[in-house]
Amino acid sequence: MPTRTEMEKLAGQSSVGKNSPTAPAVGPADPLPPAYWDALLRDAGADARQPAPSIRTQRLSQIARHLLRVTCGRCSRIVEIQKADAVRLYGPQAVWKEVGQRLLDNTCQQRTGRHEEDGCWPAFE
Repeated sequence: MPTRTEMEKLAGQSSVGKNSPTAPAVGPADPLPPAYWDALLRDAGADARQPAPSIRTQRLSQIARHLLRVTCGRCSRIVEIQKADAVRLYGPQAVWKEVGQRLLDNTCQQRTGRHEEDGCWPAFE
């Protein structure tokens, strides 16, 4: 524990409570420093960090999984198909979103007769 004289000495050295020049506050409307922009433009990996394409937009030939699964958000049914069977039935260039929708619609039990309400709501996994 510091002694009283050491505490007074430390208090005399600090700039708390004194009229010392302070740095101006930076607000959202102020321009960003040039070093920030330089670092941002030099970031080589910025273009490479694009998100991977969703499985629903990929063609069957592009998908690496062996088992494809689509679930219905409306009736909670799950339909699974092996990739080899899907390629054999629909072709390697078929898009998984369309294949999954077709698989659900072929066995849909939520038929009301109204086009807006009919069918399943697919969730691709």
